[in-house]
Amino acid sequence: MKERVLITDIAKFSVNDGPGFRTNVFIKGCLMKCEWCHNPETITDYPELYWKKRLCVQCGACLEVCPKDAINPPIEPKLSSSEGSTYHKIIRAKCDNCMKCVDACIYKALEVAGKAMSISEILDVVEQDRPFYETSGGGMTLSGGEPTAHPAFALELLKEAKRRGIHTCLDTNGYCDFSILEEFAKYTDIFLFDLKHLDPVKHFEKTGIKNDIILKNLELLCKTDSDIWVRIPVIPGFNDGIDFHTQASAYLASLGKKEMRIDLIPFHNYCQDKYSWLAKDWSYRETDGIDPSFLEIHADLYRQQGLVTTIGGSGFEETGTAKLSRKCLDSKDTEGKIVGEKENIFQR
Repeated sequence: MKERVLITDIAKFSVNDGPGFRTNVFIKGCLMKCEWCHNPETITDYPELYWKKRLCVQCGACLEVCPKDAINPPIEPKLSSSEGSTYHKIIRAKCDNCMKCVDACIYKALEVAGKAMSISEILDVVEQDRPFYETSGGGMTLSGGEPTAHPAFALELLKEAKRRGIHTCLDTNGYCDFSILEEFAKYTDIFLFDLKHLDPVKHFEKTGIKNDIILKNLELLCKTDSDIWVRIPVIPGFNDGIDFHTQASAYLASLGKKEMRIDLIPFHNYCQDKYSWLAKDWSYRETDGIDPSFLEIHADLYRQQGLVTTIGGSGFEETGTAKLSRKCLDSKDTEGKIVGEKENIFQR
């Protein structure tokens, strides 16, 4: 097992990645290449360079230390940050990710996406929020990228989190050998299982991966006693049509999983800066986000099938907190308290 893996972020106070307040650990590396990916920095399994043009004063310090001549000469800051500018600081084809430029940049315009961390280092950060887990029924969510791309490390991280009494969620695309998910299930309280499309051709066109293994794994996982929240990212022109959701709701209902919840996640384009920082094109850059209210009709299709369904996947939905309270807090009174605290949280 690797002693360390690359982590792109440990996001605190996440409220859409499992019940309660979560600390979301993003592991770097994913076999899928979803065109709409909101975390492009997590796809590759090696460190990458961000260049944040808004912070760059074009001082030239990075140019002086680069051993590979992979830095473009400075230009006027206003020109580099102007709308429509094609200037980018890093010549990616020459860069070997030595990161000397990052050390030289005192303005934080250059940043490494991907920090090697050990299990103990990760959990030391996660543990900082333990008081919030105890009051909200939250915990750690292991995400990415794709955690199953690092099966041995991810398993030990989940195992150690459970040993410390931390509630765990695993956010997965399901593209792995089922034996991995089966082993993870021993230390995972809730699976957040992505379902992108049922049509294998459309799935492959937008993700680069066929969906047969994914659907088979979901079906097998539904035969276990694991709690599953199926998360469907609703993407314009891909799976936002009523026909798809009619089919998907019938399919999910046919799996006969009582401990299943459906979360419809509306597409947004807030991540476009990340693509710019990485000098990557994004085919969805000009695509408007989906208003959550637009998905009420879609959500009703799942509800009509008897499936508990949310829009956005809030961890403070009563549908999620009640079950978590029974598992973690073992008190009916506390269940009510959590729902009450939820109301107060959003009134602040």
